[in-house]
Amino acid sequence: MNQQYYIGFDIGSSSVKVAIVNAITGENVLSIHEPKHEMSILSEQSDWAEQNPNDWWGHLCTGTKRVIRESKIDASKIGAVGISYQMHGLVVVDKEGEPLRNAIIWCDSRAVAIGNKAFQELSPERCTKSLLNSPANFTASKLKWVKDNEPGLFKKIDKFMLPGDFIAYKLTGKIATTKNGLSEGVFWDYESDTVADWLLTYFDFENQLVPDIVENFTPQGAVSKKASEETGLPAGIPITYRAGDQPNNALSLNIFNDGEVAATGGTSGVIYAVSNNKTSKEANRINHFAHVNYSKENPTIGKLLCINGAGIMYRWLRNQSSAESYETMNREASKVPIGSDGLVILPFGNGAERMLNNTNVGTQFCNINLNQHSKGHLYRAALEGIAFSFAYGMEIIENDDAKIKVIKAGNDNLFRAEIFSKTLATLIGYEIEIYNTTGAIGAARAAGLTDKNFERFGKNITDNDHVMTFKPIENNTSYLDAYTNWKKELYKQIKH
Repeated sequence: MNQQYYIGFDIGSSSVKVAIVNAITGENVLSIHEPKHEMSILSEQSDWAEQNPNDWWGHLCTGTKRVIRESKIDASKIGAVGISYQMHGLVVVDKEGEPLRNAIIWCDSRAVAIGNKAFQELSPERCTKSLLNSPANFTASKLKWVKDNEPGLFKKIDKFMLPGDFIAYKLTGKIATTKNGLSEGVFWDYESDTVADWLLTYFDFENQLVPDIVENFTPQGAVSKKASEETGLPAGIPITYRAGDQPNNALSLNIFNDGEVAATGGTSGVIYAVSNNKTSKEANRINHFAHVNYSKENPTIGKLLCINGAGIMYRWLRNQSSAESYETMNREASKVPIGSDGLVILPFGNGAERMLNNTNVGTQFCNINLNQHSKGHLYRAALEGIAFSFAYGMEIIENDDAKIKVIKAGNDNLFRAEIFSKTLATLIGYEIEIYNTTGAIGAARAAGLTDKNFERFGKNITDNDHVMTFKPIENNTSYLDAYTNWKKELYKQIKH
């Protein structure tokens, strides 16, 4: 039997990742990223962030040819394409499908006031009930900013798209989006299970701006002859999957069902809990999006809580202390007792924290004893402080009527730190399963899910990617005492 493969793309703001996997086993054949150095983000004004969508395409073409060449596979054996992408971005194109301006990407905050105003004028009750979110700084509000500030350009817009929709269009020549993408842009009405026409009316958008909707795990379009020439992919193979990076990260960890939680511990932290509950008391602190397997019959919702001050705290501490490596820091931290001898670090120094009701408390070093505390104490207090912030976020999600049955995480820097993972597992009382996978690998595997055989999909992840499982420590008194001490310091900052 001839070997078959799937290819996955992950369109980030720093690079485009490309992965090829074995179509039968899901095993990663090769993963690469382009460009070798981070892509630039254009910021003409404070809080603006833009990228040229054609740059993503150029790097994807280069990366695809490179991964085929370096893996030495027969490109004709690639059977399908999956796409993951940076969420909440806005791409606008004319009737020829050409971008009319740079994409306004996820970290651009120019539309915050527009979204907040819409939330109040449409009413928090209606937005929370129907959209499960405030329009906030999402794609719909960004499109309204273009309408208000670039009216001449706005009149030329034929369709708006999410970043992954643009890549799918470049591959197929077909402009389309998904329910998942529309929910990420806060265009989706969960009550009627349709595009929120009333929101379009409020913003004075024509319905024709919305692309056609395609379903995940079904053929969404085929690679065109032109795209084949530019990428090296076989013409005619289908794109069968696309999703934003956080829902796709959950898929990569085999998370599809009520009570399953994905955690990410990179520069910022993310808790993404899948729930069948379409209500929320926390629409200002938790974002809600249609999960990759969402349908009217199976309304799986991703409850997403972001922690800005996470891995960036530990990286900052490494840079300032000139530590040789994170492993060196972890070894020094392990010599210090649980609770860091009273030293507390609040790691919230990376902007306003949505989970703290958009309070910007900064990073706080509390109770430093100059005669007692060392660099090891700082390292442990940082790891504990980040773990405590995750535990605090988990409490918010559980209080919003989300179940937690299992927690899975990628094998990134924070979760490789035993102190962090053991502290978090012990405080929340659940095992944390660690997997060595990426968004591009997940997207590639998802390209083969047209049979919706989630059991086989999950087995491939377990067989290929499981690294370890951190179990809660039974004697947890010291951990609970340290967490209580940390929360006391946090409350001083958010209630003063």
